[in-house]
Amino acid sequence: MIRAAKPEDAAQVVPLLLQAMGELAYKLTHSQDEAAVNHIFEQLFKQPANQYSYENTLVFEDADKILGSLTAYDGGKLIELRKPFLVTINEANPAGNAPDAETQSGEFYLDSISVNPNAQGKGIGKQLVKAGIAWGQQQGHKIIGLLVEQHNARALKLYQHLGFVIQNEKEFMGGLYHHMVFKVK
Repeated sequence: MIRAAKPEDAAQVVPLLLQAMGELAYKLTHSQDEAAVNHIFEQLFKQPANQYSYENTLVFEDADKILGSLTAYDGGKLIELRKPFLVTINEANPAGNAPDAETQSGEFYLDSISVNPNAQGKGIGKQLVKAGIAWGQQQGHKIIGLLVEQHNARALKLYQHLGFVIQNEKEFMGGLYHHMVFKVK
């Protein structure tokens, strides 16, 4: 079952979020301390009105266990949604710089999609992406966007199968990504 996330889901969702982000989580927080990075994202997830909030997250749940998550939001609101994140990471590391924008106005941005490794290959990611598309459509968006690492052939194939096309290439936090879009009909 896919449902809206709740603040109390943090302990199950944050590891999925960090799995999806990989090294980006450490780059964004300017920390190599796993516990500190986990704490930052748990704090953000439990709060409203930020890009990593429960408000911007859907979860796939089976037998009271969260097996997947999708974090998404209006790309035009990134600057506003990122402010609490920047405040939090600047408290943890005042020397950190603000990251580039990975999305833009005019698209509903699928920020992070993750499935528990023990549940992969069962269509959960596909269901979450479809739910993300529907969520964006319900909010009136005609374009759904996401970034996928250029070397992640498995994810690229999934997104293409679901109707996403590569719009352009994007450098973000030192990595190279395909910026993919899905146009709602």
